[in-house]
Amino acid sequence: MSLKKVNTVLAVVVVLFTLYLGMSFVLPLGTVFPGLPDWPAESGGFNVVKGSREIAMGLAMGVLMVTGQRRALGWVLVMVAVAPFGDMVNVLAHHGSAVAAFAIHGLTAALIAVTGVLILRESGGEARAAAVAGRA
Repeated sequence: MSLKKVNTVLAVVVVLFTLYLGMSFVLPLGTVFPGLPDWPAESGGFNVVKGSREIAMGLAMGVLMVTGQRRALGWVLVMVAVAPFGDMVNVLAHHGSAVAAFAIHGLTAALIAVTGVLILRESGGEARAAAVAGRA
């Protein structure tokens, strides 16, 4: 399997999981908040805000993937990795489970960032090859 196919599979997994996660916060699916201790049952607007953020990020990544904008997708993936990193910091700042913070949010941030870097390396190589071909 080529690097481009592996990167595409990783990006599709990130997009679909992000959309699923967003929907799980917006729709009444009994969402739990991993790592945060004793989260109140009535969380006010937190679910909608967090869900809307996840859905917007998933849609942005999905549009870039569907339109073939791989370099932009790579940059957006690297940027989107900041969100689960921020969630990890939030869990730790509110005395949540360090294991959950690092294992859930930290690993998610790392996976998204690595996927973005892989796509940037792939698309950067294509741009260099096109530039070299244009000089010849």
